[in-house]
Amino acid sequence: MKLAVLASIVGCATAFAPANSGVRSSTSLSAAEKSQALPFLPKPANLEGYVGDVGFDPLLISDYFPMDYLREAEIKHGRICMLAWTGFIAVDMGAKIYPFPAAYEGLTSATAHDALVTQGAMGQLLLFIGLAEMLSWLAIAGMLQGSGREPGDFGLDPLKMLPKDKEGADKLKLQELKNGRLAMLAFSGVVTQSVLTGNGFPYTF
Repeated sequence: MKLAVLASIVGCATAFAPANSGVRSSTSLSAAEKSQALPFLPKPANLEGYVGDVGFDPLLISDYFPMDYLREAEIKHGRICMLAWTGFIAVDMGAKIYPFPAAYEGLTSATAHDALVTQGAMGQLLLFIGLAEMLSWLAIAGMLQGSGREPGDFGLDPLKMLPKDKEGADKLKLQELKNGRLAMLAFSGVVTQSVLTGNGFPYTF
């Protein structure tokens, strides 16, 4: 009787013991490999194969959203900020459009927003940018449904600058990513400095 009870206890205990299959899971493998950018954290598995991947995703956002969508957003924000930084500096260095509206006289990049809301120009911008966003979403939605489109690719390359070979194309894409990332930081900095100092370029006290 005692042997039967002991055998049943051992059997119950082994039922909850982890099975040793001899095969490491993909999670264990990715956890063992460290991030290049943050060596104290595991390498995010979802970034694998994307241009510019240095394993930087400390919040693991790529675990909750499709990587193609995240890359699309990064490229779009980078492109916008490259244009925005250039435009912000150009206006404060005296660049103007002609004929120059009287309502714009004396405005700086930092003070233009409120004045243009009152004048009505910002409403027009909202309309045109909204239309562009709706049209671009058609391409993005198709990409997320498996159309094969690459993030950020709208087929716009009139000067044929993108190399045909993969190595050359990836190099150019990496350059765009790095410049876009820098521009996002630069635009945030230039707006902050402009408002804090109240002065024009180079926004020093």
